[in-house]
Amino acid sequence: MIPSWILDVFAAIMLVVAAVSAARVVAARPWRRGTRRAALADVDLAHLLMAIAMAGQLVSGLQTLPNGAWEVIFAVMTAWFAYRVVRDAQVSGVRALAGGHCAPHLIHAGAMLYMFAAVSAPTAHGSGGMGGMGGGTGTLSLPFLAFLFALALVGYSVWDLDQLSGPGASGHYSLAVVRVAPTGPVLAGVGATAGPGGTAPVAVAEPVSPAVAGEAPVVPPASAPADGTGVLAPWVATSCRIAMGITMAFMLVIMI
Repeated sequence: MIPSWILDVFAAIMLVVAAVSAARVVAARPWRRGTRRAALADVDLAHLLMAIAMAGQLVSGLQTLPNGAWEVIFAVMTAWFAYRVVRDAQVSGVRALAGGHCAPHLIHAGAMLYMFAAVSAPTAHGSGGMGGMGGGTGTLSLPFLAFLFALALVGYSVWDLDQLSGPGASGHYSLAVVRVAPTGPVLAGVGATAGPGGTAPVAVAEPVSPAVAGEAPVVPPASAPADGTGVLAPWVATSCRIAMGITMAFMLVIMI
């Protein structure tokens, strides 16, 4: 049995994630078409629903919807992010499966669906499925699948931590190397003019535009999250995803 205070701590973290995700949804105003953040509202909404569901799984007093309702919600969410991953794969190929923007959300949604659907026996509280992990979680179907989900979640959390601490962290996954076009003059060659005293050649700087140098200005992909500040800052979403990934992995491990 896991000490109840540990479950309470994880549940409190999930409530914070839910509050932050709700604030991001409101600040992004997804109901207003044409806003730059509207296209990413599905991610923040997914974070909100997952955090609420996990808080209820960890502490029975925080339950909101019946287990069957959560299964339907996460089945739809899994299908949606699977569709998004397929679309990304049509553009980026297998890179979308390894580190695409929607790939970690697909794993998160699938793990949530599994956690609700895999528990078949009644818990110690007498209700089917999960009624607070402190009282037992019943018989877990396909425990090896839980182990695989936990490994994937830990892997994405480590990757997220690396992205968050990197110099170019943008709040989403990208395997492409970003090239920044030069903004000033570029040395196109070295002239043959000798320096003072006729000893060494002097480099002659010739302004060359990016088009002449063969470098086109970098344009962010349409699927990249828009930069934001405050609650809409990319690192906020990344931090929420890390917290949920670690919590999901913890829950899966103690369920095995």
